[in-house]
Amino acid sequence: MDTQESIKQQIAENKIIIYMKGSPEAPQCGFSAQTVQALMACGEPFAYVDVLSHPEIRAELPNVGNWPTFPQLWVNGELVGGCDIVTEMYQSGELQSLIKDAAEAAD
Repeated sequence: MDTQESIKQQIAENKIIIYMKGSPEAPQCGFSAQTVQALMACGEPFAYVDVLSHPEIRAELPNVGNWPTFPQLWVNGELVGGCDIVTEMYQSGELQSLIKDAAEAAD
């Protein structure tokens, strides 16, 4: 399986997944920290991939989602966006609804 196929499989198998630098407990950049903080505040479980530990994913993911930067939040197989978009959605309450609906659909 090539890297793009494995990325697509991760996205398909996880209703909520964030590709970030570091881990939720130890983010390695401010944008990842801010994004994962908003995601964790939604209170639902999610998967993550540390792109620093997986350089092949870091190289290929921008080609999968047509999004050049990290972090990237994917929900229900769709790219939600990066730090600015996720933060704005959290502040408006939109992120909480999206995450809650995705988590309920996964049950």
